[in-house]
Amino acid sequence: MLKETVSQGTIRLKNQQEAIQLFGENDKTLKRIRAMSAAKIIARGDTITISGEAEQVQQTENFIRDLLAIIRQGGQIEDTLERANELSGQGKSLSQETTVSGDLVLPNKLRPKTANQTRYLEAINQNDIVFGIGPAGTGKTYLAVAMAVAALKARKIKRIILTRPAVEAGERLGFLPGDLQAKIDPYLRPLYDALYDMLDQDRFESYLQSGVIEVAPLAFMRGRTLNDAFIILDEAQNTTPEQMKMFLTRMGFSSKVVVTGDVTQVDLPRNVKSGLSVARKTLENIEGIQFHHFTESDVVRHPLVGKIVRAYESAEEEALALKEQRQAEREAQNASSPAPDVNDTN
Repeated sequence: MLKETVSQGTIRLKNQQEAIQLFGENDKTLKRIRAMSAAKIIARGDTITISGEAEQVQQTENFIRDLLAIIRQGGQIEDTLERANELSGQGKSLSQETTVSGDLVLPNKLRPKTANQTRYLEAINQNDIVFGIGPAGTGKTYLAVAMAVAALKARKIKRIILTRPAVEAGERLGFLPGDLQAKIDPYLRPLYDALYDMLDQDRFESYLQSGVIEVAPLAFMRGRTLNDAFIILDEAQNTTPEQMKMFLTRMGFSSKVVVTGDVTQVDLPRNVKSGLSVARKTLENIEGIQFHHFTESDVVRHPLVGKIVRAYESAEEEALALKEQRQAEREAQNASSPAPDVNDTN
């Protein structure tokens, strides 16, 4: 016997553009929303009708209203559907979870997409030095650049300095064409890309020419004192301990430093320690310095990126466990082997 529909809810959209943003191209996003919901969802024009058991209808209505709140605040919902649905089942809101406290307004109505990203932004607001550590695609560098641009627009700082170590990931600088600037530009390109997203080209070029924004390899930081600046060190796992110390001691008055990196993607020679790993052990108890960690659940790129990160982490854990097992077996074998007879002359 079919269970009767016991409840119904209605949501009205403001306009056609809002419907397009919510439903997605060819209703792609709407299909995902329907797949996540236990209630029945019917969309006609600017009206969404939700029917089913009372609890299911309420959860689905909360879910969709939360998505609409994000859209109306200028955010994107494609990468946040699962989290928003999860929170709606707990009676919570993603739009509230990803609201940043403080007086800085991020450029282009940018909003964090996970609660952990929100905590990261608040850590940057509240501390002079923040380390953002985690896998690719978690937004650690992009959000740091957004905070820098927001601070510049609010006149809390006078300049932005972005830097990276020029460490090859399998290629050689000498094989790249052009002069030194042309050779190092590929290493700095992700930083340029983030700035282009947040500033129009004319203003960006003007800031570059005037020195308000500086994008340079880490080696160019030596010997400087950086006052009234927002300084970002990206790909910090590829610094040596000496380079990390040099960079951190460049910090001057009224400045803020954000260091980002992924300790699982070190491109240094095997016998060289990562400056990021050493800094994490050395500085973790200093007041005013905060270490913020991201996980694969914070990945906001294509859904496959999170799966790739988890697969590599799993493979690395298995390899480490196998290595430890073999080491233990060798130690046990050595311990059980009889000691050589010192009187044996054969």
